[in-house]
Amino acid sequence: MTPADLAELLRGTAAAVLAARGLDVSVLPETLTVERPRNPEHGDYATNVAMQVAKKVGTNPRELATWLAEALSAAEGIDSADIAGPGFLNIRLAADAQGAIVAKILAEGAEFGGGGTLAGKKINLEFVSANPTGPIHLGGTRWAAVGDALGRILTTQGAAVTREYYFNDHGAQIDRFSHSLIAAAKGEPAPKDGYAGAYIADIASQVRRRRPDVLELPVVEQQEVFRSVGVDLMFAHIKRALHEFGVDFDVYFHENSLFESGAVEKAVETLKSSGNLFQEDGAWWLQSTDFGDDKDRVVIKSDGSAAYIAGDIAYFQDKRSRGFNLCIYMLGADHHGYIGRLKAAAAAFGDDPDTVEVLIGQMVNLVRDGVAVKMSKRAGTVITLDDLVEAIGVDASRYALIRSSVDSSIDIDLELWTSTGNENPVYYVQYAHARLASIARNAGDLGISAENPDLSLLVAEQEGDLIRTLGEYPRVVSSAANLREPHRIARYLEELAGAYHRFYGAGRRILPQGDEDPAPIHTARLALCVASRQVLANGLALLGVSAPEQM
Repeated sequence: MTPADLAELLRGTAAAVLAARGLDVSVLPETLTVERPRNPEHGDYATNVAMQVAKKVGTNPRELATWLAEALSAAEGIDSADIAGPGFLNIRLAADAQGAIVAKILAEGAEFGGGGTLAGKKINLEFVSANPTGPIHLGGTRWAAVGDALGRILTTQGAAVTREYYFNDHGAQIDRFSHSLIAAAKGEPAPKDGYAGAYIADIASQVRRRRPDVLELPVVEQQEVFRSVGVDLMFAHIKRALHEFGVDFDVYFHENSLFESGAVEKAVETLKSSGNLFQEDGAWWLQSTDFGDDKDRVVIKSDGSAAYIAGDIAYFQDKRSRGFNLCIYMLGADHHGYIGRLKAAAAAFGDDPDTVEVLIGQMVNLVRDGVAVKMSKRAGTVITLDDLVEAIGVDASRYALIRSSVDSSIDIDLELWTSTGNENPVYYVQYAHARLASIARNAGDLGISAENPDLSLLVAEQEGDLIRTLGEYPRVVSSAANLREPHRIARYLEELAGAYHRFYGAGRRILPQGDEDPAPIHTARLALCVASRQVLANGLALLGVSAPEQM
């Protein structure tokens, strides 16, 4: 019985208890909360439902808790229900009901943890979207890891997710990039507002190899060659680096297409006709303060050129025209203003602002020997995805970037994340999986399988703790999806690895030793190990981190 199963049983029991006494059943929450108590001696699970509901139905919490305890104690799968304090209920599961969690995992395999809380949601998940003017820096790398994990997690809950990269190939930054390439090709210093680093010289050289005559062309043609070929080369590197990092996109959307297709002009005209654009000082402004933004935004500048938000507005309309009912934008720490402006733009079109969600990620720093690492080998002043992977590898990079809430800045200690000890979180989790894989190989050598286990035999303290931890997985995945917080998966995996290591360290034999014949307890413990390995593998897969067979 998983926590979700217990919550359903508890609600049904509470509804029956209230109805039998003529009390109002409608006051019950749709889903009741059951939690694992901090002290295992108090029971397997605890709930405060009596304290939530008692006043609403005109009774006191302990009296309601007494009625619930009596009804629950008679329910199938419940060993006992005891009252604590002012009305808490501490619940112990029967051994066979607890073992049912293991059976469920064995039956569902890789599907265990899935649900339907987001069924019917068609989600556009836009992340990374780094300008094609340089390698992906650490902030973008964080979004690559977190965004990819979030996409996987949302999918487990029934959402149809499209991963999208907004390819910024329109605007002044592309001009600065091409000017920087031209300067490098000529052996000149980078322009004052341009881009520097060895990668610029590399790309300039590649452009010249493709077009040996490029420096002999008229200035306008020369700039166009360096712009188009240079951007293609830079973006090819970005896509390759992301792929090697385990991140691929369903759609690469070109910003320039919004201008070439007339989508920007159409969006502006729609807002003008609705009265949500006003003219002042020769510019056209979005009246976004009417929709909760902190200030009105310039959409068309006084010189007639489009401000950056013009593309954003047209891009949102394009997403909605493709049928997405939720658009998630994952943006950097300097983009807080986008929350208000994007929601205001949605409202200005007569759309629901809640179709827009903006997640803001904070900064990432690399630390070596307690000192921040500030210089990249290839990009000059910024640390890149390539630098991080070279330093600690793909698995450690992804795990380190995902395991903390995006609301907080993080320091990645290079010594910690390359260590092979329990203090390294990804090693700790992967080692648990590798240890379980070793047990499976040994069981195979002995001809022992986990089929038809008597799971009611798993009554030891460490066995129960491990089973209950396994049972939390579906709830953790659901919460991670609904709250958009992939770090919950990583923290859970560390908790599960700890529960498994404690179970393993308790000294109880999982497999028979020497001339000992296999017994039902061996089959039951092997089944528990198979289930633990499955859940670790499922969780690591959601993070895009490998589950090694040996280490």
